[in-house]
Amino acid sequence: MHNNYYFLRQLSQQLDKLLKGTVVSECYSQSKEELIIRFETTSDPFFIKASLLSSFSCVTFPVEFHRAKKNSIDLFPHLIGQRVQSVTQFENERAFAINFTNDFQLLFKLHGNRSNLVLFQNEIAVEIFKKSLKADTNIQLQAMNRMIDWSYEKFIASLENLPQTYFTLGQLSWRYFESNGFANAGIETKWTMLLQLKDLLESPSYHISNIEGKPVLSLIPFGEIRREYDNPLQAINDFYYTFTNVFALQNEKQSLLSVLNSRLASGKNYLLKTTAKLGELQHDNNYKVWADIIMANLHRISPGQEKAVLENLYDEGKPVTIKLKPTLSPQKNAEALYRKAKNQQIEIDHVTKAINEKQRQLADLEETQKTIGRLTELKKLRDLKKDLQLSGKHDDDIITLPYFEFEKNGFRILVGKNAESNDVLTLKHTYKNDLWLHAKDVAGSHVIIKYQSGKKFPKEVIERAAQLAAYNSKRKTDTLCPVIVTPKKFVRKRKGDPPGAVIVEREEVIMVVPKLGE
Repeated sequence: MHNNYYFLRQLSQQLDKLLKGTVVSECYSQSKEELIIRFETTSDPFFIKASLLSSFSCVTFPVEFHRAKKNSIDLFPHLIGQRVQSVTQFENERAFAINFTNDFQLLFKLHGNRSNLVLFQNEIAVEIFKKSLKADTNIQLQAMNRMIDWSYEKFIASLENLPQTYFTLGQLSWRYFESNGFANAGIETKWTMLLQLKDLLESPSYHISNIEGKPVLSLIPFGEIRREYDNPLQAINDFYYTFTNVFALQNEKQSLLSVLNSRLASGKNYLLKTTAKLGELQHDNNYKVWADIIMANLHRISPGQEKAVLENLYDEGKPVTIKLKPTLSPQKNAEALYRKAKNQQIEIDHVTKAINEKQRQLADLEETQKTIGRLTELKKLRDLKKDLQLSGKHDDDIITLPYFEFEKNGFRILVGKNAESNDVLTLKHTYKNDLWLHAKDVAGSHVIIKYQSGKKFPKEVIERAAQLAAYNSKRKTDTLCPVIVTPKKFVRKRKGDPPGAVIVEREEVIMVVPKLGE
């Protein structure tokens, strides 16, 4: 009820006594959707802080307030030097106005997530605080007073819609009625209860109550009462502190921890998959083994051979069949295999680096969780959030590979995520004997089938990769889609080409149905 009409009526009466004759010396903002107004009195200055966040709006009155040297901006310059003449509460409305000399009026409109401050001169809006609420420039001050008919006849006529008729009571009042059996009471009892509540609200005491785990400023004895006040300024100040530093702190902690938990789960899943992939790469050391075997048996290999059956030096001399290029000498065949082993090692190093980085990030996230748990001040929590950029739009800044991975018959199929990822996939994560696919003549993902030494690409694997290429392209809704298939060695990128654009020097085209799942 901190923005309820009955509370604001008490508050504005108190402000009228305190502010009359004071002069505005500063009016500035140093935090988004928060305005500070300093009034000079005959003794200590008086401050009004209007916090108008969409999630929580509240006007408070700090005893002192020190302006930051940086990141503050002066607002409402017309108010500087103006003297307060009075404070007006609008009838049955969640709004009051401070009246100044030279016909200036500063309206405090406290309408939840549409709260705003509007400066008027001669009843014409000249400046608004939250400029996104453009309709507030059309507010007519004289039309803000609202009438409620409190007659018994109106009560009888409104039995079916009492909350709409007595709109100033607010939700908390109707919950109070509900807890006291209002719904099942007779008509006369209801009328009596209504008038008693009205009297209570017009001459209230102020309570900070806990209702369903949430701190609430109440003008009626309801909920788990924590503290009681007879001064509205002290009540609203304590309520603001309680809400922002207890309830809001816990809420924002939970929100941040939820983001961190999501990141941790995603990171651990990534780490699991990438570690498995690293194991596969490290286990598949055939290129180097074959090269070593060839070098140890150069004298046994004749020029022009397409394959050689030799003893495996690393497996108790068991025979192993090694495919050779007949146009190369045995030594050149070994050199080609060493190059493949080197490229494979580059991929191993890349994946290892990604794993190490991920482990570091996960350790940082776990430490951040502990830090958040220890924080007891909302400002420090928000500063931490800002420093760490812990909002949804940054949730995917954990290092990831530039492709999605699929598998078919033991062959790895890599699908680029976007134009930039296509370049990284094709230029950094492929070798010349990998198979490259792309939907013909339209934008789409680069798709790679990783080559396995000594194995031909099965027809069903090529078709599966082509389906993915078609699905991840502008032709995904076509009945049939032409897909380019070619060894990666026939794909190159020219300097200056846009992301994802390549030249294909030799191609074969197959027709497939665009398809994501098998």
